[in-house]
Amino acid sequence: MALSFSAAAKEEVCRSFPHSHCCALAQCFGILLFGNSFGVDGIRIITESRDFAYILPKLFKKAFDVQFDSYPSLAAPGKLVFQIWEEEKIAVIMDAFGFDPQDTLSLHINFPVVEGECCKNAFLRGAFLAGGSVTDPEKGYHLEFTTTHQSVARECNVLMQEVLGFYPKTAARGGGQVLYLKQSDQIADFLTYLGAGVASMGILEARLEKELNNKVNRRCNCDDANTSKVVEAAQEQLAAIHKLRERDLLEGLPEKLKQAAIARENNPSASLSELAAMMEPAITKPAMNNRMKKLLQLAKEAAK
Repeated sequence: MALSFSAAAKEEVCRSFPHSHCCALAQCFGILLFGNSFGVDGIRIITESRDFAYILPKLFKKAFDVQFDSYPSLAAPGKLVFQIWEEEKIAVIMDAFGFDPQDTLSLHINFPVVEGECCKNAFLRGAFLAGGSVTDPEKGYHLEFTTTHQSVARECNVLMQEVLGFYPKTAARGGGQVLYLKQSDQIADFLTYLGAGVASMGILEARLEKELNNKVNRRCNCDDANTSKVVEAAQEQLAAIHKLRERDLLEGLPEKLKQAAIARENNPSASLSELAAMMEPAITKPAMNNRMKKLLQLAKEAAK
């Protein structure tokens, strides 16, 4: 079964496993703050990404030297749930981030944990893996990640501006805080920053394809409109020439006008430029337009 665009992006992000302890700690910090639950009552992380599920136990081992109390088989269908409930393990994890296990009502980003540039990158990778998703660019441009902590959303907003130069938009949804990007170039830049270069190129390629299709559609619509105008003008000219012929006025016209009228009758779908080239001698398009206007005027006068 083919991976979704979001799953493929996470697969790319998972290839960048942190080499240093500080980056493993920072990535786990992002995972916990953007995961399902993180508190003294326990830790619960739910994911559908098999690639994320594969590296998650390794990240916790490297960062805290602890194992999950409950973790699923990667072969299991549907969502995968990881849990820690042992108090000692939770205390170790809380202490690593400078939190008091008894006071986790207002979790926030402890910035010393993400002080280095590599740690900022690792933190955002963790946030995206645990709480993020990105829409297939064929359907639209939307990347988001969600946290249940308002202060975390606010501080992550500032962190992204610092490292990427733009702020994500924020919204409240179902008791959580959502940070999201809607501009294709910002989504591509963010995915590149996380290490998902192929997904980033997919965003840019989709945008270029849409721009090209829009340009072709605009050109076709413009051509259709121009064609309609040419047909309408030609029908009006033919009606005027027919009226002049009915009243036996065509033969008495100046040679230039008579030549133009006959050319139009013989070539009802030709453009003015094509008719102008048929004249003897050939004339310009504006000159041909003037002859047609004169024929229309004469037909109008004849009808009075």
